[in-house]
This record gives sequence, C-alpha cells and structure tokens, in this order.
Amino acid sequence: MSFNPVGTWTEAAFEEPVGAFEVPKWKRIVQVFAAVIYCLLAAGPVFGYAAIKPVLIEEQVYRDECTAQELKDNVLVCYKQDLRLNFMFTVAAVSTNVVALPVGTILDRYGPRVSGIIGAILITIGTTIFAFAWQLPFDGYIPGYLFLALGGPFIFISSFQLSNTFPRYSGLILALLTGAFDTSSAVFLFYRIIYEATNGRFWPKYFFLCYLVVPVYILIVQLFLMPATSYKTVGELITVAESAEDQHASDDEIDDLEVVQTLQEARRAHRDSIVSEITVLLGTKDGADQTKQEDKKKKKSGVWGALHGRTAAEQIRTPWFIFITLFTVLQMTRINYFVATVRAQYVELLGSLDKAVEINNFFDIALPLGGVISIPFIGLILDNTSTTFCLALLVTIATTIGVLGVIPETWAAYANICLFVVYRPLYYTTVS
Repeated sequence: MSFNPVGTWTEAAFEEPVGAFEVPKWKRIVQVFAAVIYCLLAAGPVFGYAAIKPVLIEEQVYRDECTAQELKDNVLVCYKQDLRLNFMFTVAAVSTNVVALPVGTILDRYGPRVSGIIGAILITIGTTIFAFAWQLPFDGYIPGYLFLALGGPFIFISSFQLSNTFPRYSGLILALLTGAFDTSSAVFLFYRIIYEATNGRFWPKYFFLCYLVVPVYILIVQLFLMPATSYKTVGELITVAESAEDQHASDDEIDDLEVVQTLQEARRAHRDSIVSEITVLLGTKDGADQTKQEDKKKKKSGVWGALHGRTAAEQIRTPWFIFITLFTVLQMTRINYFVATVRAQYVELLGSLDKAVEINNFFDIALPLGGVISIPFIGLILDNTSTTFCLALLVTIATTIGVLGVIPETWAAYANICLFVVYRPLYYTTVS
C-alpha cells in the first residue's frame, strides 16, 4: 500500500521481501527438495577428482608431458603428467574459494535466482569445454575443470537461504544441502564405475555431453520454481511486524480523517497477519515458545552478539574474523591437498601401489557416503552445542587426522579416511 500526492493509496505500501509464510508449504518443500537434488549433482563434483583421475590417466591426458625414458619404461603416470593433472584440480579447488566473494555480492544485489542462473551457465561452459578437450587445439582440461568448479559455489551458496523456508528445521536443511555438496563428489565415482564396466567405451566426451542435462535442470528450476529474492529470517519478519506501526508520519499529510483511519487499520491488520503467519511458520501456537528457544540458543552459543553493531571493516579487523579465516585457509589447503594426492601419499607411506589403490577406491566411496551419514549428527551438534564446542571439536578432529595421516599402517589409513570423510561436511557446515 502506498500514498501519493492526491491522497489515494494502494496495496504496494505493504509489500515486503519474500517471507516463507507467503509461499505455500508444498512449494517450499519442493524448493528444498529440488535444491538438494541440484546440489547433489552440481555443487562440488570437481572434488571427486580422486575418482576421475584414473580415467584421465587411462585416456592419456597430459601423456605428452612424459620424457622419452618414462614412455620407454611405460610408467603408469609420469612425474610431469601427475603434476599437470594435480594442477588442474588445484586451480579448480582454489577457484571455488576465491569466487565466494563475487557470489556473495551477486546474491546480495540480484538475489538467488540470478546467482543460480549464472552457476548453470558456468557449468554448461565447463562441461562443454571438457567434453571436447581431447579434440581442441589448446589445453581445454584446465579451463573446462575450472568453469565446472566455478559454477558450484553459485549453485550451493545461493541455496543457503532456503533454510528459512522452515525455521524450525533450518539446521537440518543446511545439513542436507551441505551433505548434498559433499556427496556430489560421487558423480565422478559413478562415471568411473560405468567407464570401467564398459571397458572405456563410455568415453569421457559422452559422459560430459550427458551431464549437460544438469545445468538445463538447474536453469528450469531457477526460472519456474525458486524465489527471485532470498527468504527472510524469522528475525527479519519480526522486525517488519514491529515496524508496521499504527501511526505514520505521512498520516499528517492527509487531511481526510477517514482515509487516515483506513490506512491505520490496514497497517494493523497487516502487522497482525505477519505475526500470525510467523507463529504458523514456526509450528507453535504461541510465539513465546520459539522466543524462549531462540534465547536459549543465543545463551548456549557463548559468542552471540560479539560483533553486533560493528561495521564490516571493524569486524574484519577483529581476532574473531582473523583467526577463523586463518583456520579456514589451513583446513581448505589440507582437505583439498588430501583429496588430490590420497593415492600418492599412501604409495609413499605403505610402499605398495596395490594397497594404495585399494585405499583410494575405499576413499572414493567413503567421501560421498560420509556426507550422507553425517547429516543428522551435524544438525544435532550445531543446534545443541556452543560455538566454542563446535570449533574445539573441529580442531581436535583435524589434529587426529594429521596424526593418523603420518602413521605407515593400513589400519591408520582406513581410520584416517573414515574420520576425514565425516570431518569434511562437519567443517563446511560449521564454518558456513
């Protein structure tokens, strides 16, 4: 509803950004389900590098980097070839972190739909380049893998706002999305299984051309199902309700008392409607129950409000931001390095290629499976423990992984991988 100089008013004055209660429950369920599906297929398939690397080696990607002696000795993968393949993954892994800043900017300015569409376009470009990389006159593997990686954050980060569709289950929804992201590494694992089952007849080109169905699906979902603007949090909805006062300064500009009274009644009805819908959205007859729960969470957090009231520049200069950033840099480096070099590490540690291949195969299956298994536990931990406990748990598990990673025993290798695949989704969700 809005007021214009001639004294008339319309419904536009009460239009607000999208609240979950304004969207039918069935549609919100479908939106979450659709987002989990496309995160499962496109949020982070490049992290399944350990699974697709043997296929690339079999297809002699970067074999021209080998020396004449290495070719004569018929080594499985030569030194420079291995470096080049790992560089392809390194560029992709680094880009997924660097691109987070522009993704956030686009998300804030243009909304999740635009972000999702950009992600679909980037994935299309990357998939197409990689499909024809074997026939291109230039090195298409690195840019193809890069664009495939760049699309993931646009898809994944823009999905976070869907946790506000059902505030009571926000932790579970975030865990589902993060679990889907972790499990997306299985895309290349399934392809490798098909590749081996067909004795290499299902060429990578055919797989990546089939994979183009995924960005098409994302594009359709973004255009016809997902919201153009992010869902507001319950706190934002309550702020809207509280700001919808009966008396507005603009009322003094209206001479017709009947119009003023009508405007005030409409504002009051709008506010009451928002409050009523919030209680329905929270699944409680009395909003006081939810308020108590939120207060309990804030107290349990231990750090709630530490940066409230500070500008972005002031927040960035605090130890809170500096140390969590340093921790993130270290852990992302460790996680991505392990994913890229798991086989090479265990060849060195165990002194056996066969054992390293077995561990690599176990890792390929455990990585996506860990994301699925850990979903309910992550939600419970985040919703019921303090921030300090969560960070201490991350540090403890990370340290244990580091210790297990240098023990030259088979049992330590399997224990390390089991812990790693559970730690990775916990780390991503907690930092997010």
